Amino acid sequence: MNKTKLDLWVGLFVAAGIVALLFLALKVGSTSALNSAEGYEVIARFENIGGLKPRAPVKVAGVVVGRVADIQFDDDNYEAVVTLRLDKRYAFPKDSSAAILTSGLLGEQYVGLEAGGDSVKLKEKDRILITQDAVVLENLIGRFLYDKAQEGAPQ
Repeated sequence: MNKTKLDLWVGLFVAAGIVALLFLALKVGSTSALNSAEGYEVIARFENIGGLKPRAPVKVAGVVVGRVADIQFDDDNYEAVVTLRLDKRYAFPKDSSAAILTSGLLGEQYVGLEAGGDSVKLKEKDRILITQDAVVLENLIGRFLYDKAQEGAPQ
């Protein structure tokens, strides 16, 4: 009888642990944060998106105002077409700009928006015209090494 009571408590403890892990996974993955929020989608085109992934945050002044909804490749213009889903609470001017930034030196990439000064606001399926590509660390290092090699080359 004592063993069954112990087994019951162990089972309850394991079940509570599984529920806690599931809750934590959903919270960390932020699947509930902006998925259910009403919003609008805008399009931005980039020549290089680096390691940007769908569900990456869209931030303004460090505040998450949306998520990357989709990333497609336009084979006519050879550009990445990034769809941003912005929370409807935030209205941005039509001349806002978007840049792909990195959290820290080797952190995750996100889209940073900078508000413009236009009185007309972005609407559903509008395009952000001013964009800045991701800075690829490998390209910077390669360019630096190439420049240093050219400085030391005899002329």
